[in-house]
Amino acid sequence: MMTHPMKHPATHLGALLGFLLAGLPGATRSQSFTVTNHLDIPRVDEIVGIPMDEVRRFIPADSISYVQARESDQRTYLRSQAVDNNLDGETDELLFLVSIGPGETKTFILETTGDAATAVPGNNTPAAYSRFVPERQNDYAWENDRVAFRIYGLQDTAANARKPPGGGIDAFLKRVSYPIINRWYKNNAEREGAYHIDTGEGYDPYQVGASRGLGGTGIWEDDSLFVSSHFIRAKTIAEGPLRTIFELTYAPWDANGRTVMETKRISLDLGSHLFRVTERIRADKPVPNIVAGITLHDKQGEVNADSKAGWFRYWEPMDDSWLGTAIVMDPSRVSGFRDYRTEARDQSHLLVFTTPVHNEATFYAGFAWEKSGHFKTAEAWEHYLRDFSRRLTSPLTAVFL
Repeated sequence: MMTHPMKHPATHLGALLGFLLAGLPGATRSQSFTVTNHLDIPRVDEIVGIPMDEVRRFIPADSISYVQARESDQRTYLRSQAVDNNLDGETDELLFLVSIGPGETKTFILETTGDAATAVPGNNTPAAYSRFVPERQNDYAWENDRVAFRIYGLQDTAANARKPPGGGIDAFLKRVSYPIINRWYKNNAEREGAYHIDTGEGYDPYQVGASRGLGGTGIWEDDSLFVSSHFIRAKTIAEGPLRTIFELTYAPWDANGRTVMETKRISLDLGSHLFRVTERIRADKPVPNIVAGITLHDKQGEVNADSKAGWFRYWEPMDDSWLGTAIVMDPSRVSGFRDYRTEARDQSHLLVFTTPVHNEATFYAGFAWEKSGHFKTAEAWEHYLRDFSRRLTSPLTAVFL
């Protein structure tokens, strides 16, 4: 039975922290930390996460009203977000948005203050965002300042209902930095098919059908792809504004004689073209692999890949423009890939194979649309994917002084 997601409204750092005092706040506390970019490429508007346990080491609960971070030589605070990753009512991680040059180390100050963090973003402020969309046949949609996506929920939850193949991910091609999900769904409710027409903000020309779309998953065996139906439950973990997180749960499904239980946790950061998927599966028999797929549509595009770097991309014509799609995975977890083309409808895919570890597999998927202005060529898209893969292997981390 389809259930509505748990509401967990997006709130900035100051208002969400779970350690507000019952009494008067104590004196202001502060602690310096550094962040180093070990790569020879700039890291622009990238998220640094600080575990809450680390914060409590330096700033006792009896002195905290709000916690902020700023560069040591600046008075303005960084854009921030507090995240309760397990929805137990306690903040688990503080997120800050930073920019650091190649090989640079910056010093920051984490401190308490009596002021709220930053103003809640308005409707036109770039932000990561997601929500369940029951008014449009149980979609779940997510976006940031560069890309937007949706995945379909099960429309008929009756026990004897037909369960069509599901799990394929759709791409909303946006070319504006402000949020569009709510407006596009509202426009479509008023005029069916409205978001399939580009009126200046972008549109949805991406055909999913029974395919994996952009980053859908399955199990490959005996030269066949076995997949779930549409999700049956959705849970919002964080709406944003720096990172949006949600979970989707699927009814048990058959994979060549196995009964598979599946949950996806998906997140998207502000400024990124790729969302993160952590696929969790359990089965009554060993699972040979997990595959992440990209539909090849009418097979008019070009596949390219670098398994050693962990990126796999497709570059295809899309109406009067070009679209680049991709999967990025830790290369040590890649067991192979396949440019699989067939005459069967919706079944031609770029497939990336991995072996689950402790019943989990993690990868990234996303797109670049020529008309958004960010990438004009397949080579530029590949350059981004190479750098993205390098950033994954060298994350920005806080080191307290």
